[in-house]
Amino acid sequence: MPNSVRSEPRRLITLLAAGAFGSAASMRIADAQLPALATVFGVPLGGAAQVITVFSVAYGVMQLVFGPLADRFGKWQVVSLMVLASGVTAAACAFAPDFPTLLWARFAAGATCAAVIPMAMAWIGDAVPYERRQAVLARFLTGQILGLAAGQWLGGLAADYGLWRAPFALLALCFLAAGVLLWRSRAAAIEAAPPQPRSGHPLREAAEVLRGRWPRVVLTVVFLEGMVLYGPLAFLATHLHRTFDMSLARAGSIVMLFAAGGLLFVMTSSALVRRLGEIRLAQSGGALMALALAALALSPFWWTAPLASVLLGTGFYMLHTTLQANATQMAPQARGAAVSLFAAGLFLGQTVGVLVASVLVERTGTALVLVGGGACLPLLGAVFARLRGGHRH
Repeated sequence: MPNSVRSEPRRLITLLAAGAFGSAASMRIADAQLPALATVFGVPLGGAAQVITVFSVAYGVMQLVFGPLADRFGKWQVVSLMVLASGVTAAACAFAPDFPTLLWARFAAGATCAAVIPMAMAWIGDAVPYERRQAVLARFLTGQILGLAAGQWLGGLAADYGLWRAPFALLALCFLAAGVLLWRSRAAAIEAAPPQPRSGHPLREAAEVLRGRWPRVVLTVVFLEGMVLYGPLAFLATHLHRTFDMSLARAGSIVMLFAAGGLLFVMTSSALVRRLGEIRLAQSGGALMALALAALALSPFWWTAPLASVLLGTGFYMLHTTLQANATQMAPQARGAAVSLFAAGLFLGQTVGVLVASVLVERTGTALVLVGGGACLPLLGAVFARLRGGHRH
């Protein structure tokens, strides 16, 4: 079977997108619930945000394990097993009796979800030539985008009705269904992208990736992206709730439009990549995110927030898919380890961003946190674009 997306893979990529849906929903399912969790468990808002940070820490750290394991035993097999395991950890969140138990369950959820999106991307890197890879990654991205949207919306809706456990239970069912389908399709997946067994030693493979200058550039940029965007993003629903006195369900629905911006990018990605190229796509994405965050933070009218959320999502995916495509090619000889390090960089950056934002939001309010993150993004996009212009794969 040819090493190409035309070989069976449309169905396989759809299955990977289903696994990514659950993983992305798990990442964001607690965002809109922070005020409700703070009330239910009697903790401050910054303390409630630990349900996000512990997930991110586990997600980032476990990349050092899953990348080499996937390179050694097969990326599809690792994705399938961890999607099934994520069903168990989501159920543990749903049945947590107290806040410390919920934190441990969220830590476990981050650990099991850690393999899903990065190793799916690495499998796509094995199966799809680079010249077509960004378009395929954009299609795969649909699952992540819908998962982010579902997590935000379901979290806010459940919080408003005092049913914070329900989204985790629903998520568990989604993971288990997707995991069964992925496992049953492993023979076709292996045929489309045969494993190339390697040592599987985490430190050795990480060192091999990090020896290159370009991987270090990509990993630094994605870390900073996670820090300056996802930190403020975790408090966006809270900002809308406090500023405009809207319900958490309504605030979550507006933040969900971040995903609509992502879908807008997916639908136009082929034309945008062809017209702008990677360099101008990265520059434009950073500028668009800054504009959107400024509007969300400073506008006195609630009705500007939906459009700003759409623009924020579009700008993010303009920059982030460019980074993703480069991540899948920055160390082809150790692609699983390379993409795992990329995901680790993103989520460790998110962890730092949420921790910093948690401190600042109590002292300065949510608006300044949004503005501060937005001010960094055009610079980040411009610096990456300049460095990308001097690099050839």
